[in-house]
Amino acid sequence: MTTTALADSRAQTAHRVIEAMAGAGARLRDDQETAVAALCEPAARVLVVQATGWGKSAVYWVATAIRRSEGAGPTLVVSPLLSLMRDQVAAAGRAGLTAATLNSSNFDDWSAIEDGLLAGDIDVLLVSPERLANPGFGRRVLDGLAGRLGLVVIDEAHAVSDWGHDFRPDYRRVSDVLQRLNPDTPVLATTATANARVTDDVAHQLGDATLVLRGQLARASLELSVVDRLTPLDRYAWVVDHLPRLPGSGIVYTLTVADAERLAAAVTEVHGRDVPVAAYTGQLEADARHELEDALRDNRLKALIATSALGMGYDKPDLGFVVHVGAPPSPVSYYQQVGRAGRAIEHAHAVLLPSDADAGVWDYFARATIPVPEQVDKVLAVLSADEPVSVAAVEAQSGVRRGRVELMLKQLAVDGVVDRLEGGWVATGTPWVYDHEHYDGVVAVRRREADIMRAYTRGERCLMELLQSSLDDPHAEPCGRCSVCRGALPDALDGAPSVETLKAVTDLLRRQVHLLEPRKMWPGGAFGTRGRIAPEDGHEVGRTLVHADAPEWRETVASLFKIDAPAPDEVGEACVRLLAGWKDSWSQRPEVVVDLPAFGFPTMTASVADHVAARGRLDRASLPVPARVPDLRAMSSADEAAFWRDTLTPDSLPPEVADRCVLLVVDATSSLWPITVAAAALRRAGASAVLPMLLHRRP
Repeated sequence: MTTTALADSRAQTAHRVIEAMAGAGARLRDDQETAVAALCEPAARVLVVQATGWGKSAVYWVATAIRRSEGAGPTLVVSPLLSLMRDQVAAAGRAGLTAATLNSSNFDDWSAIEDGLLAGDIDVLLVSPERLANPGFGRRVLDGLAGRLGLVVIDEAHAVSDWGHDFRPDYRRVSDVLQRLNPDTPVLATTATANARVTDDVAHQLGDATLVLRGQLARASLELSVVDRLTPLDRYAWVVDHLPRLPGSGIVYTLTVADAERLAAAVTEVHGRDVPVAAYTGQLEADARHELEDALRDNRLKALIATSALGMGYDKPDLGFVVHVGAPPSPVSYYQQVGRAGRAIEHAHAVLLPSDADAGVWDYFARATIPVPEQVDKVLAVLSADEPVSVAAVEAQSGVRRGRVELMLKQLAVDGVVDRLEGGWVATGTPWVYDHEHYDGVVAVRRREADIMRAYTRGERCLMELLQSSLDDPHAEPCGRCSVCRGALPDALDGAPSVETLKAVTDLLRRQVHLLEPRKMWPGGAFGTRGRIAPEDGHEVGRTLVHADAPEWRETVASLFKIDAPAPDEVGEACVRLLAGWKDSWSQRPEVVVDLPAFGFPTMTASVADHVAARGRLDRASLPVPARVPDLRAMSSADEAAFWRDTLTPDSLPPEVADRCVLLVVDATSSLWPITVAAAALRRAGASAVLPMLLHRRP
């Protein structure tokens, strides 16, 4: 390809940069050249939708180099993840540019970076959308750059649209920030995962004159396969058995943090250092993530077993495989994640291990970002137009859970209903109206995407063609390489997990210890009390037998919570083993076992408490059984806590707990409020300590 669309001096700069990045003889593709030429003009708006590995980042490095050589200001790149930012800083350096990032992991460097940026010493600044929306960042940095930016880049731009699979409200505010800075600044948006509706929405937000450059999305290097008819536990064992056979190094994606941690432990238990793996989740500190990313990039790990936290932008060109333990809820997000593999090699495996357990996760994600009107009303009632209120205070006063509060405030900010100041959030006075038609449409789209993933797992047609079609790629056609086109799995993927591996994985996972940390704060709101829970009202660190959707307990949990009947012996014995491993951490040995059927299974809960009491020669007592346990998951924190406070009145508590250490056996909860409130009630009734043992921590 040649760069004839660029003037000679610009073409020379483009040639120098692309060769520095891709090697001698490299040239811009036609669409890369078209995008660069457009971005050299004032007020340009360009949206590039191209497959992973196509070279979208080359467009903004070349455009930055040209504009900087002509005296323009620095480029601002809005990127979603720290891993992407680190890779982009390195790529900018290869292009001869000085790049820096401001994020939570390099706080000590902020002042020097900000000074260098305002002095013109930095060519590229990379920030997260959350940082861009931060009022302190706006005051210190954006105001100083107003009118001086040479180019703005919105990477992973599908996140701008709430029709997309990874909508992030802070991204939606990017276009507002751009208009405040300088409308004449050229803007480039890039993504590999946008169907026609998302593309149109993003282009509309950028401006009616947006140039859209959309290419073919098929990846010839990827061999897609579905290994069907596996239970959740079978999937773990399949990974343990097949991981050594897969080529090179890669990523094993899971749908939850718990799955990533448990599967990494299972692989390590069976293979040890022969197959080195590590769990990678959003709960890790930035330094730990960086270390793991580098370990995989350097092939010191066979695989990272990761949640979607390792997704957009992670760059290892020779990644040999991507395995999904559970199907993502969207074909678009699945395409994005498998696109990590095979970027610079001729062949890579993309393997999906589906299960009927995935449907519950899909249903959750379908509505996870949809605002609940009753909760919005409670949040807005806390805010005023005068005094900023912190997120913690909003949670305490509204009774809405912290994660929902944070998401809701960002969504309301998009609509101009609230604003974020340095001291917290304020109401703007703009009324909020729930847009039924819009949100019903978003949920319908997400459910249609889940239906596409069901078709994918069933192998209804060529897997690559189905993914392309879901992204509205007009070039979609059978690939001839996938497990559907071939009619068989590749040799490296064939074969059921061994019985020995299944047993080893089950035994390991059932031995794992799940700590139950006490809540620190009362919820306020309808509960009435807020602030820190006093030590004399709290319980000790407890234990959970079954955490979330634990595959090693799946069948047992299904039967346990089907009808209220005595628990099977395996559950009672597992609790005894749990206690045996716990005893070294007790401040006191328990003297009386008290049961609380928080989830509405009194017979089952009492049977476990009886079994444990008999084996440990402990006394027995019970807390009152509510006449009816409502749907606690539909309640706010404050309402749920108030329900248990009103149920566990002082005169209903057993006298046997006075001056004794209580082992509190609870059937199930997701919020922990039954345990928190019951522990406080027991302590006030004279219990010297409370040790909670939860049978099932529900997701």
